[in-house]
Amino acid sequence: MSATIRIPTPLRKLTNNEEVVETSATNIGAAILDLQTRFPGIQERLLDSNGEVRRFVNVYVNEEDIRFLQNKETPLKDGDEVSIIPAIAGG
Repeated sequence: MSATIRIPTPLRKLTNNEEVVETSATNIGAAILDLQTRFPGIQERLLDSNGEVRRFVNVYVNEEDIRFLQNKETPLKDGDEVSIIPAIAGG
């Protein structure tokens, strides 16, 4: 089982400039833990102090926002594509 995680440009300095990372995690929460194990420091950019996905970070599985699915419990299956999209502040 393997899903891919697309790493946004601002976080690539934490992933040795890797744009796409493979994971065998079975849900989003486990995928974030997998990223943290391999790329220390990335979890604090994605999760708040309560362990929830930060407000300004959007996570999609196959273009569906996990907030409308099962958040960190959103299951992953073989071939899924996870996109991490930091919100762009503007005014």
